[in-house]
Amino acid sequence: MKRPPVWGRSVAEASHAVFLSYASQDAEAAQKIAGALRAGGIEVFLDQSELRGGDAWDQKIRHEIHDCVLFIPIVSQHIQERLEGYFRREWKLAIDRSHDMAEQKAFLVPVVVDGTGDQEAFVPDAFRAVQWTRLPAGETPPEFVTRIKKLLSGESAPIPTARRPSVTSRRASPLKLAVPAVVLAAVAAYLLIEKPWTAKFAPPAHSVAVLPFVNMSGDKEQEYFSDGLTEELLNSLAKINELQVAARTSAFSFKGTNTDIGTIAHKLNVASVLEGSVRRSGNTVRITTQLINAVTGFHLWSETYDRDLGDVLKLETEIAGAVASALKVSLLGDVAAKIELGGTHNSAAFDARLRGRKLAIATHTGKDSQPAIAAYTDAIGLDPDYALAFADRSIAFTSYASEAPEPENRENFEKAQADAQKAIALAPDLAEGHMALAAYFQTGALDFARANDEYERALALAPGNARVLRNSGFNAALMGRVEAGIAAIRRALVLDPLSRNAHSALGRALYAGRQYQDAIATYQGALSLDPEFPEAYAYRGLAYYALAEFEHARASCETRLDDWLSQQCLAATYEKLGRHTNAEDMLAKIKTALGDDAAYQYAAIYAQWGNTPKALEWLDTAMRLRDTGLRNLKTDPLMDPLRKEPRFQAVMRELKFPE
Repeated sequence: MKRPPVWGRSVAEASHAVFLSYASQDAEAAQKIAGALRAGGIEVFLDQSELRGGDAWDQKIRHEIHDCVLFIPIVSQHIQERLEGYFRREWKLAIDRSHDMAEQKAFLVPVVVDGTGDQEAFVPDAFRAVQWTRLPAGETPPEFVTRIKKLLSGESAPIPTARRPSVTSRRASPLKLAVPAVVLAAVAAYLLIEKPWTAKFAPPAHSVAVLPFVNMSGDKEQEYFSDGLTEELLNSLAKINELQVAARTSAFSFKGTNTDIGTIAHKLNVASVLEGSVRRSGNTVRITTQLINAVTGFHLWSETYDRDLGDVLKLETEIAGAVASALKVSLLGDVAAKIELGGTHNSAAFDARLRGRKLAIATHTGKDSQPAIAAYTDAIGLDPDYALAFADRSIAFTSYASEAPEPENRENFEKAQADAQKAIALAPDLAEGHMALAAYFQTGALDFARANDEYERALALAPGNARVLRNSGFNAALMGRVEAGIAAIRRALVLDPLSRNAHSALGRALYAGRQYQDAIATYQGALSLDPEFPEAYAYRGLAYYALAEFEHARASCETRLDDWLSQQCLAATYEKLGRHTNAEDMLAKIKTALGDDAAYQYAAIYAQWGNTPKALEWLDTAMRLRDTGLRNLKTDPLMDPLRKEPRFQAVMRELKFPE
C-alpha cells in the first residue's frame, strides 16, 4: 500500500511536519486533532507519555520543535489552571525559534478547544499576533486540515490578528486621516459589541443537564432521597428521544462545588440546566424546580409541586413534559408510558429502591454489593411487580458473583438471571431489564451471542441513555466490532464527558482495536478526571507495552502496585525488560491473592512470556472455571501469541463468539 504524502518535508526526514503541544488534561482533544491531520497525510508529533524526564527526552522535544514546520499550541481553560507545566517550556522553545523567522512565514497556529478567549488566556503575546482557530473539544473539520496543508506547502501565509497600514508619506491630508479614523471607530464598535475573539457557545438546542436537587428536609440522612429523585427525573427526560440529556455522573460531579450555571453548561455542552430542591415530610414531598437557559441566563420555567410519594411516577411525567414544552420540543408517542414503565406507586418500595441505588453507586467492588442487594430486596418485597428494582438487583447480583468464589458465584449468577428475566417479563420494553440480562449472559453464562442480542435490544429501547451506549459499545468492541463500539462509546461521552468510566470504556475499546496511541491519550483523560483510578494506570501501561515502550509501561503500572491489573501488566513488562525474578515475583503475588480465580490472567502472562504450553494449560483452567475474563479472549492483544494454536482455536469455537 502506498504511503500518503508527508506535507512540508521529504519522507526520509526524521522529524514531523507538525508539533502539537498541549496540557495533559486536553489529551483527548489533542488526539482528535492529530488523528484528523494524520488521516490527511500530515506527519504529527504528539507526545502522549506524560512521563517526560531526563536529558534524552528533553533533547528529543527540542529537536522536534527545532525541525517542525508548524507549531500548534492547544489553548483551553486547563492552561489557565496550570501556571507551570512542560507545555509552557515547549511554547518558549517555539517562540524562541520564531524570532529567526520572517513575519510572512507561517509557524505558530494556536488552536482553542473550548470557550477560552485570546485576550483572557495566559499565553505568550506571540500567540495573539496570529489568528486563532477554534475546534471545540478537538473536533476537526476537513477545512482545517486543508488549511494546514496549504500552510505547510507555502500556499498561504499566516493570518495576523491586525495589520499596520502602510505609510506612503510622512504627512497626510485631513481627509486621508479621517477615513481610517472612521474605519477604526467602526471596527472598535464591532469588537465591543460582537467580541469575535470569544468563542460562541452553541450547544445543541434541546440539550439539558439535571443538577442534583438540594435536600431541604433538614436531615442529611435524606440525601439519598433527593439524589435518587434527581436521578429519576434525569432518566425520565432521557427517555424523550427529542432531548439530549447529560448523564448522571457528569451532572452530579458539580454537587457541592458552587460552580456557576454558565461554567457547568460549557463543560457539559448543554443549552439548559434544570435545578431545584426537595423537601420531604413523611409520605409527602415538595419539589421546587426551575429551568434556566444557559446561553442567556434567563429562567425558562419554574414550578413548585406538592405530592404524595405514591404519585411520584405521575410527577416525573409532569415535570418532564413541562421541561420539554419549555424547550419547545414536540413529544411523539406515549411519553407517559415510557417514563412510568417499570416503576411503582408504592411509596415505601420507591424509597427502598432509592436507598439501594445510593448504596450501589457508593460501591467500589462487587464484594461491596450486599447492602444494595438487601435494599432492592426490601423494595421487591413491598412491590413484587417493581420491574426496575428487579433489574437493579440483577446487576448487583452479577457484580457480586463476578468476584465471588465457587460455588457462591454460580448461585448469585443464577439469581441475577432470574431477576433480569422477571424484570423483562413485567416490562418487556424496559431497557434496564435487557441491560441486566446482557450483563448476566456476558459474565455469568459466557453466552456472548445472546449478550450481544440483549445489548442491541437495550440500545434500541434507550438510544439516549449514556450507560446503555457505553456498555453496549464496550461489548461490541470486545466482540470484534471495534469501530461500532468506539462510535457508541463516543456518543456516551457526549452525554457523560466527565465520567472516568466512560473514558475508560473508550480506552478499552481502542486497546482492543490495537489503536494504542489513542488508548493512551484516552486513559490520560480518565486520569485527569480521577488521578487515583487504578484501571487507567494499568491499561495505559498495557497500551505502552503493546507499543514496546516498556519503560513507560513499567512507570505507569508501578503507580498502583496494589492493583492486580497493574500486577499483570508488570509481570509481562518486567520479563521484557530482562527482570525475570521481578516478573516471577509479580506472578506469585497475584497467585497468592487470587488463586485460580485469575486463571485467564495467568494464561495471558505465560503467553507473553512465550511459554505456550503453560498458557494453554491455564486457558483450559479458565474454561473449566468459567472465568469471566474469557469475554476478552476474542480481541485481547496479550493473547495474540496463542491465536494460531489448535487448542486456542478450539476454545474460540467452544465460546461461540458472534461473527
